[in-house]
This record gives sequence, structure tokens and C-alpha cells, in this order.
Amino acid sequence: MNGRFLTSVGMTARSFAVLLAATSLGCKETPRSEAAQLREPAAPQSAAASVSDSRRTAITRAVDRVAPAVVTVQTEMRERVQTDPLFDWFFGGGARTQQRVVPGLGSGFIVNPDGVIVTNAHVVANASRISVMQRDGSVSPATLLGTDETNDIAVIKIEGRNLPVATLGNSAAVLIGEWAIAIGNPYGFVLGNSEPTVTAGVISGVGRNLLARGEGSGAYLDMIQTDASINPGNSGGPLVNADGEVIGVNSSIYSPSGGSVGIGFAIPINRVKRVVEDLVAHRAIRRPWIGVRMRYPQSDNVREAIASGAIIAAVTPGSPASRAGLQAGDVILKAGERAVHNPFDWEATLLDVRVGDRIALHVRRGGREFDTQVAVQDLPEVSAPKVQVLRELELVTVTPAIRAERRIRNENGALILTVGPQTAEQLGVQPGDVIVQINRTPIASAQDAAKALDYFSGRGAIRMYFEREGNIYTTDFIIR
Repeated sequence: MNGRFLTSVGMTARSFAVLLAATSLGCKETPRSEAAQLREPAAPQSAAASVSDSRRTAITRAVDRVAPAVVTVQTEMRERVQTDPLFDWFFGGGARTQQRVVPGLGSGFIVNPDGVIVTNAHVVANASRISVMQRDGSVSPATLLGTDETNDIAVIKIEGRNLPVATLGNSAAVLIGEWAIAIGNPYGFVLGNSEPTVTAGVISGVGRNLLARGEGSGAYLDMIQTDASINPGNSGGPLVNADGEVIGVNSSIYSPSGGSVGIGFAIPINRVKRVVEDLVAHRAIRRPWIGVRMRYPQSDNVREAIASGAIIAAVTPGSPASRAGLQAGDVILKAGERAVHNPFDWEATLLDVRVGDRIALHVRRGGREFDTQVAVQDLPEVSAPKVQVLRELELVTVTPAIRAERRIRNENGALILTVGPQTAEQLGVQPGDVIVQINRTPIASAQDAAKALDYFSGRGAIRMYFEREGNIYTTDFIIR
């Protein structure tokens, strides 16, 4: 949902006061009697002093604690577009392209007094320039420290010292029904005010797997759901509890219109902490890996899709999963204390573990069930350079005719016509597979796939979703 809907903005009290003062300039003061003047209440010494204790709530105290650390993230992306073909024909010459700047907007919050800021990966994706506006109106250039496309987290940095910092809470302790406060800058500079916008509601649910697209593309797993309004531009801002602790990062809205309808999602802060630590320390993410490829349902029946079981499609030889005795066809029922109902639950489990952990699994094989433990390792690197991957993959855009002939369920994608043996072994793909998504980028054509593979090469782990015989599978790899 990339639409932007601008609504009228009410005038602030301060603006009204300035306007009132301006309209009264030059006006003759109406004489007042001494008695009338005595009847008027004395002007308060300050706005803060005039606020009664009954108006100060947990929400206002939480906002006071976090708002100073909330920032506006403005980006610029340069893209090449074709000029008007009629213009080219009139003046002669072939088709030409020109460069244009596309602005972007999001929110973020400071997590380190030296200027480290958390925002969403989709907010800064493809940005050639990033700027940050703080609450006091100051604007600073920002550098990108790293992104994690899978979790939709990015870390940027501005120069600064002793900056206000948001307090991070514990998302594992979130309670359904407790207060939730979303803070961000949904329209940024359009409002002409650097103060962040505050909306409040409750925690509507936890552990949500959002399979449809929100403001960013792709699936969001194990999310916090809230009815606090999250609007376009709020992405990257903090979701805060009544104690003024950040419990999540606002990431997506779920709406047919592009505006908030009371269903918003935030990335749990415990996962964000792990991602930020990796990006600050290593400028890259250590992607947990055990060596299984899951089978993903692609059914029009929602109930069937979310309760189909986490079925292992393939096990990599010599991997931790292989050493733990897992086999293709096994169904993972439980991981640690988490019940696993489908492959999305399994993906969510991997998002919250660290390299070096051991996961206790409860597995069903045929008519019996058993327990095993699997070690979590780093994702093995794929040594093939990026050009080798593109050369070994011959792709074609899925058309209505191709879709009908091959009985492809997805309307769009990049069909693999041929693939080299080394790439086929490393990626687990084969001719006839249809690439439908790479990280959070939906793939509508062969050109989309080539661009995405080129963009993400050298940027860390890549997750590719592909259709095979009506089912969706994933494969993780790295292009150096």
C-alpha cells in the first residue's frame, strides 16, 4: 500500500495564539473598568503550571519520556526514467532516459546518545541520501550502518553527543489489552512542525503473522498488533507501553485504502535489539540456519494455509538438521516452548534465535512423534560471484499464456528456464520454478528478479521465495 492520503490539519494552540496576536496589532484597546479587570483570572505563570494533575496520565508521562528521541527520516532515491517518446521523435534520436529524485519519508528513534537511530529497512531502501530531523527542528545528514531486510530493520547514524535516547522495554512481557502508544511523524515536514504525532490504543494481539502486504512489501512474522493508529510515514517510529518503554517498531498498516483502520503491526523490540547489536558491531546480520527448506502452502483457504503444519521439504546434507536426524516430510510441531502450526511460525522461531543456540524440537514422522535438538549455525556463504548467479539463471517473465500452460498459481513472477548445476545445488532451485519474492521485494518480471539479485548482492543474506507445483518454498543464500 503505497498511497498517501493527506487530510486537513487543525491549527495548533500556539499558531492560534500567534494569529490572534497578529490580528490585534494596531487595534485600539477597549477600555475596561477596574472592577472588570479584578474579576478576570490571573494569567498562569507557565503552561506547565496550569495543567492539573488529573490531566497527567500514564500516556502523557510515557510520551514525555520517549518523544524527545523520536525523529523524522527523510530520504532521496535517484532513478532513471524514459523521456517522452513523442518529444524524442519530434527532435530526432532514439529513446532517452533522465534521472529524477524520488523523496521518501519515515520515522525513527534514537537508541544511543552518539546518534544511532533505528528505523525500517523499507524506509531507507535504495536511498542515495538520508536526512534526520530531530524534535527541535535541527536537520542532520545520516549514514546507513546496515539493514536487515528479513526483519525490516535498518540502523542509521547522525553525528551527535548526549542525544536523548528512548528506553527499550521487553516485548516478551507485552500484555494483550494494555495501553499502546504509537509515536512518529506521519506527514513529516508537511505539518510544518517538528513535534511528533501521538496516537494511543491497546495491544490487540501478539505473535501475529501478517501474510498480506502492509506499507512495506512482503510477509511480517511474529508481530505485535495494535489498534493505535499507524499511518503512512509512521514506519520506523516506536510503539511504547504505559511505562514509557519501547516495545516495538511500527512497521506496517493493514488497510485497503492506505490509511489506518485500526489494524497496525510492530516488530517486537527484543528482536530489534538483536538486529541492532549485529548491525552496529558487524555492519551485517548473522542469519540463523539449520539447513532445512520448508514447504509453504498456497491455498485460497486461509484456515488451510495457517494450519497446514510446518512440513520439511528438504534437508541439506551435513547440516545441523541432518545431524539432528531430520528428514524431508517431517512435520515440526514445537520449537522450544513455541507451538509451530505452519512454516510461518517456524520462520518466526528462527528470527528470535541466535547463532550458537540449540533448539529443542518436537517432530512428527508418519504415525509417531519424537524429540530432538538442533544447533543453530551461521548461514553458509555462497562463493559464486553475482555475475555467475545471473549467468547461470535464465529467466523469463510469467505471462498469462505461460501461467496457463504450466499451471502456475501466482499471477506474476520470473520463471526459471535453465539453471546451472552449481547454482541449482546451492540454491535448491530447478527449471520450472517461479521466483515470486526476493527478501521483501515482490517479483513481477524477470527484470525485477535480476535487479533484486544485483541490488542485494554483497548486502548479506538473501531469502528467495519460489513456487513449485503450486507450493511456495524458500531458500537462503549469500552472493559475494
